[in-house]
Amino acid sequence: MIRSSSNQSLFTWALGAAWGVMAAVAHAAPQEVVVGIGTQNTTTNTVTGGIVLDKLGLLEKHLPKTGKYANIKFVIDWQNFTSGPPVTNGMMAGKLQIGMMGDYPLLVNGATFQAGNDTKSKLIAILAYNQFGAGNGVVVHKDSPYYQLSDLKGKRISAPFGSAAHGMLLKAMEDRGWKDDFWDLSSQSPEVGTTNLQEKKLDAHADFVPFMELLPFKGFARKIFDGVETKLPTFHGVVVREDFAKQYPEFVVGYLKAVMEANDWVRKNPKLAAEKIAEWTKIDKEVVYMFLGPAGIHTLDPSIKPKWVETIRYDTGVLQRLGRVKQFDVNAWVDDSYVRAAFKERGEDYEAQKASFAGSEISGQDTFCKKPIAKSIEAGEVWLKSGELMAYSSAACTLGAIKQFTGQGKALAAAYLFDQNLNIKLFADKAFFAVNDQDPKALVIEPFLLKKDAEQMAAKVKGKVLVYEQVLALIK
Repeated sequence: MIRSSSNQSLFTWALGAAWGVMAAVAHAAPQEVVVGIGTQNTTTNTVTGGIVLDKLGLLEKHLPKTGKYANIKFVIDWQNFTSGPPVTNGMMAGKLQIGMMGDYPLLVNGATFQAGNDTKSKLIAILAYNQFGAGNGVVVHKDSPYYQLSDLKGKRISAPFGSAAHGMLLKAMEDRGWKDDFWDLSSQSPEVGTTNLQEKKLDAHADFVPFMELLPFKGFARKIFDGVETKLPTFHGVVVREDFAKQYPEFVVGYLKAVMEANDWVRKNPKLAAEKIAEWTKIDKEVVYMFLGPAGIHTLDPSIKPKWVETIRYDTGVLQRLGRVKQFDVNAWVDDSYVRAAFKERGEDYEAQKASFAGSEISGQDTFCKKPIAKSIEAGEVWLKSGELMAYSSAACTLGAIKQFTGQGKALAAAYLFDQNLNIKLFADKAFFAVNDQDPKALVIEPFLLKKDAEQMAAKVKGKVLVYEQVLALIK
């Protein structure tokens, strides 16, 4: 009995131990996988790939949690940068698995990885684009005598080297046949370039989204060149380390589904989105809205369109001719399989979206001129400091509403019109206007970003060039 009792005790102990091991295994601490994501929070057209996901908790919502991921805990390490090149450095060092940046930095990222012996990077999605190149630009101080790029010969100009804005400058120089010594070009970050321009230590500064709208909005700069003049698309996109994507493909798809939900959030209520993004990034809401609002400068769309691939090929040629990039296999770098999977899981048609360039438009009823808004390119918007945001059918109707509001003592946060040559949104108070006021009841008022374009139109309509305050004075 004693033996039997001992055997029974031994059996009981062994059984308990076995259950303990099984329980320990079942409740083992999950495997932690740290995922570094390189963002550019102040680059407004990248926010739906970074800070919006973080603040709204969208990435966690879409992370895989079943199958091989049941015992994996992803720890997201959001790392914010002011330009693309440092993101590439972080990815090369293995500290970042995902990064976002503009077109020229993207291709340098891909070429840098291809030149190495380690893993490669893959372009997996686009965040936002302007198919004509708007977003990058060149500004001068508001008191500057310079109005176009050719005025800057021999002058001091800065740009963040390696950025999309730097690429725009290189393209503009190549188009004009200018050599490197055309101007005194130096590399300065957005923060340094902004300060030096404000203090008149520079003649001009080139930069990317949103600084070329932000600095004029702040009141001390004037844009004299817009990237749309290069006639080459610009965009920001997402790259991933290939080794990470192959090991955790469902994470990558989940990330892109989160990006798509963030895009939906912006489009559903662009005014609220602009206000929240301004709160999170400290970029003024009026500037955020200019980029991401209806008919904004950039369109949110994750699809990788053939036109973007062609643009990267062209950009590569520009950098190769300047000796800044060697070989780069664009086809091997582009991989839209993950964004295709994200579209499929959301029940959406990727091929249809890839073929589309449609964006959100300004619509509704013009309450000042009492008629519907027909075309965004002819329309305008007024944002009052009291919070109301209203749309109008034409530049004349928008200016009439502004005159009415100011007469009522209502302060403006911003007013928007559209350049009639470059087809981009601009701040009304920064525009040059071609005006024919021979018939006060039928004013011809056409807004332009560039003085030279307004002068050409003024000659065409037998009118004159006026600035914002002068045009308002004509409105009765």
